[in-house]
Amino acid sequence: MNTITSTNYNFPNQKSVYKGKVREVYNVGDEVLVMIATDRLSAFDVVMPKGIPFKGQILNQIATKMMKATEDLVPNWLVATPDPNVAVGHLCEPFKVEMVIRGYLSGHAAREYKLGKRILCGVPMPNGMKENDKFPDPIITPSTKADNGEHDEDISREEILSKGIVSEEDYVILEDYTHKLFQRGTEIAAERGLILVDTKYEFGKTKDGKIVLIDEIHTPDSSRYFYAEGYEERQQNEEPQKQLSKEFVRQWLISNGFQGKEGQQIPEMTNEYINSVSERYIELYENITGEPFKKADVSEVEKRIEENVLEYLKG
Repeated sequence: MNTITSTNYNFPNQKSVYKGKVREVYNVGDEVLVMIATDRLSAFDVVMPKGIPFKGQILNQIATKMMKATEDLVPNWLVATPDPNVAVGHLCEPFKVEMVIRGYLSGHAAREYKLGKRILCGVPMPNGMKENDKFPDPIITPSTKADNGEHDEDISREEILSKGIVSEEDYVILEDYTHKLFQRGTEIAAERGLILVDTKYEFGKTKDGKIVLIDEIHTPDSSRYFYAEGYEERQQNEEPQKQLSKEFVRQWLISNGFQGKEGQQIPEMTNEYINSVSERYIELYENITGEPFKKADVSEVEKRIEENVLEYLKG
């Protein structure tokens, strides 16, 4: 399968390029950002050695659909999508925090809870909860936005303000936007028979000082979903929930002795396994959007992206 795992474009008036774990962001003329979603797969803050067919297209198309479905609530950076793997938007200065919001005790929160912790990022968690139980109200548990290759770290609201990472005035807006987006995301998920369990949002400031939503939103890489049907029954029987998220990759890595810790080897990902992950991402797309997934032509994917972006920048 032809995947795109890195790019090396030189667009007209290009100022710089930033390569994240999955996305590559080109600054064109200090005016717009061209964000390319690659097929790279990251887990435990480590990029896996092989790409996943169609993963970049899936993430980009879910994110752009969700941006459009929430733009009445929260302004976002998006201007256009000239290619299935590409989003173009306003140049923004990103905030150095990720706004993680959790409706349920799952994933990282559940792992911390099992260790006996009852405060996460300065936020108390009730006693007597089981993994995947619903919190009385969603909790915001921010993390630092790590530079490439480093782990994101939990951080409290108090630390963010005392260290001057975000001003109090801006942080109040980030919290408000986070709650509004999570509420809308929860409603969209419910229409599809899903539960939005937890997710993260990233924000930036435009040149004129407006706070906008950036990066991705409600994708399987940034969010965890459960199937609503059978949720209560599985909780009562203390069975694992049926999930739609990247958690299945994390669990496979854990079962093969890898959690991103020093000295651990990434297990071999066979072509069969890679294709099964691709099929799972397509299933995620169709469940999250309620629409069939249309595979883009990937015979010359790098050339296709370049031609589409150049055509857009000309226009």
